[in-house]
Amino acid sequence: MIDKTMTFSVHDERASEMREILGTVYQALREKGYNPINQLVGYILSEDPTYITTYNNARSLIRRIDRDELLQELVRSYLVE
Repeated sequence: MIDKTMTFSVHDERASEMREILGTVYQALREKGYNPINQLVGYILSEDPTYITTYNNARSLIRRIDRDELLQELVRSYLVE
């Protein structure tokens, strides 16, 4: 018998999805010889998808993340975790 109540957080699911997408995009940029940090910062600041390579569908993936949501999660992970 289970005594504890299970909890579900949409935030945790979304954060996990963003982390996975960023990891995939980071790896694609690296494999193509770009500096992934610089390219991601350029994308975040400008929201111009041309900072992200199309290799391995990275550009399409990064556009699935709302920039404001991404910034919130990055700040949260830097300050809280």
